[in-house]
Amino acid sequence: MKLDKAAKNDAEKKIKPGICWYALYTKPRAEFKAAEQLLELGIEHYLPVITKVKQWSDRKKKIIEPLIRGYIFIYGGEKERILSLEQYSIIRCVFDQGRPAKIPGWQIENIKTMLNSESDIFIHEGLVPGRKVLIKNGPFEGVIGVIRDTGDGKNSIAVSIDLLNRAIIAHLPKDCDFEILKEDK
Repeated sequence: MKLDKAAKNDAEKKIKPGICWYALYTKPRAEFKAAEQLLELGIEHYLPVITKVKQWSDRKKKIIEPLIRGYIFIYGGEKERILSLEQYSIIRCVFDQGRPAKIPGWQIENIKTMLNSESDIFIHEGLVPGRKVLIKNGPFEGVIGVIRDTGDGKNSIAVSIDLLNRAIIAHLPKDCDFEILKEDK
């Protein structure tokens, strides 16, 4: 079950105190360069990417581009965060209430799960209102997100990265089951 795998992955990462996910701003169109620099430093990072087909007047070409432009995620402690910020392609860390914003591991895992599916993915600026659900089966099994009605009879799921004010949206298969989760207060 994917949920157990993600929970195990999070449990393994919780063993290390002070280690968490951070979101970093990159220079415009420098996400891949930032990933390259972080790889050279040996810093664990995640750059979610999608493949799009671009149309020119004479041809079509598949292009790999960042899912969330201008951001890259790192997994590490304060030392790795500071080393990352010294790189030319990285501008600064995302802050929340005056401190470096820690991205919950489950949000990163949700993005990975959605990108591994064969659904069309797109970004929605701003947070999507609605109830939180846990997908019980299908390609998004184990993903926690918000169900939306698109108005054309198709349901979609939005997975939010709250601190970045972004939601990743994918269409749900018709036979997908989900469980409504209680809101955290």
